Amino acid sequence: MRPPRVLLVDDEPDLLELLELDMLRLGLDSARASSVHQALEWLARQTFELCLTDMRLPDGDGLEIVRHIAAHVPHTPVAVITAFGSTENAVVALKAGAFDYVEKPVTPEKVRSLVRSALKLPEAGAQTRGAWRLVGGSAAMHQVRGLIDKVARSQAPVFISGATGTGKEVAARLIHAQGPRAEGPFVAVNCGAIPENLMESEFFGYRKGAFTGADADRDGFFQAAQGGTLFLDEVVDLPLAMQVKLLRALQEKQVRRVGGVSEEAVDVRLVSASHQDLQSAVRAGRFRHDLFYRLNVIGLHMPALRERPEDVAELSQYLLERLAGPRGPRLGPAALAALERYDFPGNVRELENMLERALALTEGEWIQADDLNITPDPQAAGEADPTGTERGGSDLQDYLDRVERQAIQAALARTGHNKTAAARLLGVTFRSLRYRLERLGID
Repeated sequence: MRPPRVLLVDDEPDLLELLELDMLRLGLDSARASSVHQALEWLARQTFELCLTDMRLPDGDGLEIVRHIAAHVPHTPVAVITAFGSTENAVVALKAGAFDYVEKPVTPEKVRSLVRSALKLPEAGAQTRGAWRLVGGSAAMHQVRGLIDKVARSQAPVFISGATGTGKEVAARLIHAQGPRAEGPFVAVNCGAIPENLMESEFFGYRKGAFTGADADRDGFFQAAQGGTLFLDEVVDLPLAMQVKLLRALQEKQVRRVGGVSEEAVDVRLVSASHQDLQSAVRAGRFRHDLFYRLNVIGLHMPALRERPEDVAELSQYLLERLAGPRGPRLGPAALAALERYDFPGNVRELENMLERALALTEGEWIQADDLNITPDPQAAGEADPTGTERGGSDLQDYLDRVERQAIQAALARTGHNKTAAARLLGVTFRSLRYRLERLGID
C-alpha cells in the first residue's frame, strides 16, 4: 500500500520545504502548491489523505480550498495555517469545514500532532463504539445524526443546546466516538455540581501541599482528558472568575495546577452543553462574550421529545429492551397511545424513568396504560402554576429554582427520603443531587 499523501499549500517556499521534511519524517508523501489554483489542480488529479493550507495565498483565500474539499471530497480532512492570534480566521475556517488549525510559527511538534490526529479519522458513517445511540427516524433526528457525523471529523469546539433529558451527553459521546480521538478518554463534567471554591483544582489539578489536605499531586479534568474529549455539561453555571481561567486554558492550550509554578500543555477537544440559552446568558452578563465565541464554533440543538412524537414508539421499544432484555414486557396499544399523547416535559430521561417504573409494576407480558402512571401537566391543561407564581411575572432563575425544588422534594417523598434512589429517579448523579440540596437549602 502506498503511504498517505498530504497536499501542502503555502506561498512561502521555506515553509513548504520545512513542511515537506516533516511529512518525510512521518513516512508520508506530499505534494506542493503555492496558490489556490495549483491546489485545486492537484485535488482534481489525485486523492489526498490530508490537506494543509495557509489562509493567505496570492490568488485568493485558503477558505476556497476548505470549501472545495468539503463539497467535493468531504472524507479528506483539511487543516489551515493561521497568523498568530488570528482566532477569528480559525473559527471561520472550522465553520467552513476545516478539521483543525495551526498557528504560526509552525513548529514540527504542532504539525506532527495535527497530522497524527487527522490520519486517525474513521470513515464517515463508521460504526460507533459502545452502546451510545440516538434513536428515532424523524426528520429532526436525521438532521442531528448528520451533523454529528460531520462535526465528529473536525476538532472544532461544539456547543450542544436543548432541554434537560434530550440526550446532550449522548450526542457528545457520539461526537467523541466517531472522531479521531475515539481511542482517548471521554471526561464528562457537570459544571453545576462543583462547589465554586473547588473549581480551579478540579479543572486544572493541584500540586502536593497546595492547600490543606493536598497530600499528593492530582490531575484535573483537563489532564484526565488528555488526547481525548472534555465534555462540560451545564457550562453556563460556571462563575465568571472560572470562565476567565477556562478561556485562557482554551486559548493557550496550557493549564497551571493550583500550587504549581509552570504551565503544562494539554491536548483536548472541548464539547460543552447547557439547557439554558447561552446567548441570553451573555446578554444578561452571566457569561463572557469572548468565551461564548470560543465554545459556540459549531452549534448542535437536540430537539425535545414532544417535537418528534413519531419517535416515541421506536424509542420506547429500544429503552424497554435495554432495561428488560428482548424477552421482557412490551407496551400495550393503550399504553403506547397514552405515551404518544403525553407532552414529556422531562424528555427522553422522563420516558426512561416512566418505563422503568412501569416494568416494576406490571405483572404480565404487556405494560398497560395504568402502569405508566401518567399525570397530566397542570400548566398544559390551563391550570394554575404549581409554584403559585406566573412564570412571566418573576425572575427566571427564581422560577427555575422553585420548579427544581418542587421536583426534588417530590422525588424525596416518593423514595422515602432515600437520596440515592431520588437521584436515580431524577436522572442525576448523587453528587449533583447533594449539591442541589445544599444550593436550594433543602434539609
